[in-house]
Parts: sequence; structure tokens; C-alpha cells
Amino acid sequence: MDLSYGSEFEVFRGEVQAFLSANWPSSGDDAKGSREDQANRFREKATQAGYLNRSIPKRYGGSEQPVEPLKGAVIREEFSQAHAPMEPRGIGTMMLVPTLLERGTEWQKEKFVRATILGEISWCQGYSEPGSGSDLASLKTRGELVGDDWVINGQKIWTSSAMEADYMFCLVRTEPEAKKHAGISYLLIDMRQPGIDVRPLRQMTGSMEFNEVFFNDVKTPKDWIVGKRGEGWLVSRTTLKHERSAIGSAAQTVGLLDALVDLARERKIDGRPAIEDQTIRRGLVELEGYVRSHQYSGYLEMTKDLKGENAGVLQMMTKLNSTNIGHMIAKLAMEILGSDGLVAPSTHGLGMGGRDSANWISQYMSSVGVAIAGGTANVQRNVIAERGFGLPRDAAANRSK
Repeated sequence: MDLSYGSEFEVFRGEVQAFLSANWPSSGDDAKGSREDQANRFREKATQAGYLNRSIPKRYGGSEQPVEPLKGAVIREEFSQAHAPMEPRGIGTMMLVPTLLERGTEWQKEKFVRATILGEISWCQGYSEPGSGSDLASLKTRGELVGDDWVINGQKIWTSSAMEADYMFCLVRTEPEAKKHAGISYLLIDMRQPGIDVRPLRQMTGSMEFNEVFFNDVKTPKDWIVGKRGEGWLVSRTTLKHERSAIGSAAQTVGLLDALVDLARERKIDGRPAIEDQTIRRGLVELEGYVRSHQYSGYLEMTKDLKGENAGVLQMMTKLNSTNIGHMIAKLAMEILGSDGLVAPSTHGLGMGGRDSANWISQYMSSVGVAIAGGTANVQRNVIAERGFGLPRDAAANRSK
């Protein structure tokens, strides 16, 4: 197996490294302002240089580069190594921007894409409802067209960063008489208006990034709909495809494993480094196998992409593998921590390389939630079975139609 990218791409790697060395971390005039301001200015430079927003046309603020998966992989690797910012915080660039590029109207792309990728506006996602989690198509939030506006009433829950978001992309039921999948539309909503009530939800980690959102006669213009009326379910699948791809990145699990190995070297069990403990060492070896399989599966997907082939079931398994491995890593970290695992978790979460006890506890608790985000693990298994391997649909699901 040849895992090298070839001389052409190693030359390109040198170019990326030189750009990062010259521009990140920011210095001089670019260092003025907050860290986020510096990051936004860096992203703009990196886009102008052709390293970020490569698939986005220049007229919408992107760098409009040819589709070159290996160059994209080199950029991700080097930016990650340099801890350089890529996408702005939040889900707008990851999820909404590719959805608008595929499904949006020209004015929607012009209005929202540039401002989103530059970090000027932020988004939240209005999908889940108290009675509509895994069965998202049963949602009840209503949207009624009154004159030139959609009037929205209902409730969303588990809405990440809704307190800070400028806009929401939201699924609402606009055709109440249609079958449940056919009666949904995908609307864009201004969050800074009367009638929207955002209430934070405190999690067991102590953090409050999730919220419940109530709509009381909230309005959005009738042309703030993505795709056709009643076809929101199809549009939402475009969004979820990009969300699951981002959640399932092998780079995330590789980074977590590296942090876990560091933890095992630093912590002691019975006076010796934990990494020398037979049980811990066996667990690390097992995890190494899972992580490398996930990583090499990603290489195979990339190879198929380069050849213009469909990755098929491999692509469907990425998110499930990532969340499963992340939970296993966090569980072993708790074993290493021992009694230190009883302290209160951090409200800041675990960054790659974060190693203190509170952050690992937060990671362990959060790993349960990540198995639900972007489609629950059991739903993912059904998708793999039915669409990937052609197995018959679950009988209980057929009865619920």
C-alpha cells in the first residue's frame, strides 16, 4: 500500500507550509483585535491564496479552485498541524453553505454565502423537536404563507448556539395534509426578531450550548425558502450529508488517540506510568487498530474519489465509526484517570491535546451526545443496512407509515 501523495503534492505541501509560516500566527498589524478577528483576517488571506473555501465560486467569496482531493487533504493536514483556523466557529460554513450552493437561489447565495464563510454572520439548525428526534419527519412546527411572509409557530430543541446565532435554517410543516415527508419546507429565519424565545438547556457537563427555541407568529419572507415548497426533506438530506461527513472525520479520532496516549504516559497507576499497565496498554493497542482502520478507510474513500468512483457503504460508515471510537477513547481515559474521574467536568470541552481531568470527563459525557447528533447511531446502522447493503427495511418502520 502506497500512502504517499507523490512529488507534485509534496511540493504543494511546502507551499502551504511557507504560507502558514508567513501568516499564522498573525503578527504585526494583523495581530490587532481579538483572536477571532485575527482568525477571520487570516481566513480571508488563505481564501485569496486558494487554500480555503476552494469549492466556493469567487463571486460568493470563495477561491474557486479545481476539485483536487489530494491538495485538499494536504491543506487540512498542514493547517491542523499549525493549529491554523479553517472554518469560522459554528455550523454555517460546514452545513448551510454547501446546501445553498447545491439547492439555493442566486440571491440566497449572494446574500448569505460570503458573509457566512467570512464569519460575519452565524447560524443555528432548527431540526429536532421534543416529539421528533430520530423520527424527524414527524415534526409539528408549522409554517403558513400569509401574504408575502411565512408565519411560523412551534418549538425546536437541542439547537446548538441559538443564543448567539444571527439566523436559523429550519424545517417546518407547510403542507399539513401531505404525507409527513412531503409536507416539510426548508426556511431561513432571522433570529433577531420579536416572537422568538431562546431558552438555554444546562447539560450534565455544566455547559449550555444547547437551547430550546419557541416561535410565536415569527415571520420570514416567502422567498427565504431553500428548494421548493414541500421539498424540505430532500434539501435537509443535503445538509445532513455534509454534517455527518464533518462529524466523522478520521482526523478527529487520530487527534483524540494522540491525546489519550499522552495522558497514559503522564498519569500513573500503582506508581508506574499508565501506559505500562497491561490492561491499559491492551486497550490502547485495540484503539490503535480501530483508529487506523478508520483512517485508512478514509484513504480508500479518497482514492475512489480521485478515480471518480462512488465510495458506497464506506461513506455511510464514517460518522458511526467516528462516534463509536470517540466514546471508546473517552472511556479508556476515564479508566486511566481513576478517582480523578470523579471531579466536576469542564464547561469548555476537550480540544485536541487537552489533557486535564475535567476536560476528559467532559469528553466522556459529550461522547454520548455526539452519538445522537447528526443522526443517532441506530439510525445510522439502519441507513448502512438498508441503503448500503440492500437489506429489507425494518418491519416496525414499515408499520409506522
